[in-house]
Amino acid sequence: MSKKPGRGGGNKTLLTDEDHEVWEHTAQSLSPLKNPKGYVLDAYEGEEDFAQLFAPKTKAGHHGKKDHAPAAAPKPAAKKATPELNAFDRRNMKKLKRGKIEIDARIDLHGMRQAEAHEALIRFIHGSAAMGRRWVLVITGKGLPSRARDDDHERPFGEVPRGVLKRNVPMWLSEPDVRGLIVSFTEAAVEHGGSGALYVHLRRG
Repeated sequence: MSKKPGRGGGNKTLLTDEDHEVWEHTAQSLSPLKNPKGYVLDAYEGEEDFAQLFAPKTKAGHHGKKDHAPAAAPKPAAKKATPELNAFDRRNMKKLKRGKIEIDARIDLHGMRQAEAHEALIRFIHGSAAMGRRWVLVITGKGLPSRARDDDHERPFGEVPRGVLKRNVPMWLSEPDVRGLIVSFTEAAVEHGGSGALYVHLRRG
């Protein structure tokens, strides 16, 4: 090959007669491809949607813009509301007073310290409900109204304040832990302790 100067100082390569002869000899020794279509086309020939083979890959399960939106999280199951306490039925009150409704069980909290009495009461209500009892009596003791302020704190040497259980037991019976097991409660008749006891009506299991 020879080079001749071109415009702008550049060099231009020219093929000589010898170069042409080498090219013709090389071209004659080459054989054409047996498969002019190429192996890629043959490999996927017969596919129903050939364009999908070369489409941009997406994550499994995503085929469009709408599919890219995050799936809505499942809503948590609504918690069952704890039923409210009802007013005590007057007819049942009369039946209890006259002995026409039998008291299934009773617990005497009188003389217990607050923590002990609270634990015993909760255990008693759960146990009674589990055994299918419907009517129970909770004895609190009457206490003295005149000593109400002094009863707010326990006295030294383990002496139980008077009236504390009488005031606290109704609140304990209204706690969520046992409220769902109770229909209603009220002060007992004199025959069963009067203001120092409570009738408790339990729900059916």
